[in-house]
This record gives sequence, C-alpha cells and structure tokens, in this order.
Amino acid sequence: MSDKPRMQVRYEDTIRQAMVEKFGYTNPHQVPRVEKIALNMGVGQAIGDKKILDLAFDAMTQMAGQKPVITLARQSIANFRLREGMPIGCMVTMRRQRMYEFMDRLISIVLPRVRDFRGISPKAFDGRGNYTLGLTEQLVFPELNPDKFTRPQGMNITFVTSAKTNEEARELLLLFGMPFKDANKKTEAA
Repeated sequence: MSDKPRMQVRYEDTIRQAMVEKFGYTNPHQVPRVEKIALNMGVGQAIGDKKILDLAFDAMTQMAGQKPVITLARQSIANFRLREGMPIGCMVTMRRQRMYEFMDRLISIVLPRVRDFRGISPKAFDGRGNYTLGLTEQLVFPELNPDKFTRPQGMNITFVTSAKTNEEARELLLLFGMPFKDANKKTEAA
C-alpha cells in the first residue's frame, strides 16, 4: 500500500520512462522533473483595505494546504499611493507531496471548471523549462466557499522544472496531462 500522490506514482512509473525513450537520456538524473509549484497572488486593492489581503491569504492557504508568505512592495509608486514595504500580495511555494497533490487537483478538477476553457497556451514557457499560467478567478478551486470569497481574485501558477529546454518541459507537462491548446488544429483550419 502506497500513500504517494497519484501524480508522483504516474511520474515514477510511466512519465520518466517515456521521457527517456523520447529524449534518450543516459543518466537517470538527466530526466526532467517538476521541482516546485509557486502560487502568486497580487492584491492591488490591499492598499486601501487590509481585509482584502487577509481574504486572499485565507484563500491561498486553503488552495495550497500550507501558509503563504505576505509579499511587500519593493519600491514606492506615488500614483498608486504605494509605499515601499507595504503588503500587496501573497505567495506560496509547494514541493514534494503537496506539489503533486496540487497538480493533480489543478489538472483534473480546477482547469476543466474554468469558464469557456479551451486549453492553456503552449507558449508560456520562459526558455529555461519553467511554465507560468494565469487564472483570472480563484473560485474555480472547489475547496473555496463562494459565500466567503465574493471578490474575484486572479493568480499566477508557475511550474518550475529541471528541464533545460522548453520542448522537454512541454513534453513533461503534457505527460502529466496538462491541457495545452492543440497547435495542429489551428494549422489545419488555416
């Protein structure tokens, strides 16, 4: 009996072997893996009302299963009434089991609940094998109570992988079941 998350078992059993077959790695440590997932929520309205930041903090705690860190403004911007050191967001970094469980929930439950969802962009890689996607609405997470979190709040979700290229990272996330928009359909339609 194993208490490992489903995604971790899938990675160890099938994904690693598929990556070795496709890219021909000779050393098992060359095989790309997801190292961490970072959630980042910028709360611009927190300048005027601290309760909004507290709500975002609670929401992120429920989504990630661990406490986030409050992020502070790095510089002052007079037009936004923002001073250096003011709390303006929160972020959390998940690793190991929590990371795999969050990825499983994101792929199988959360993304299909997004309104008018047709897949995520396959172009949001940074050139070093990391992928960032943005969600405009936090209420697609089923663990959040819509009565408590009434204000729509977006967030960025970053997958940090050990892949060296975008192609390796894209293949890794595809094998995990990430629903990328199909680029082939666009070329056929044109």
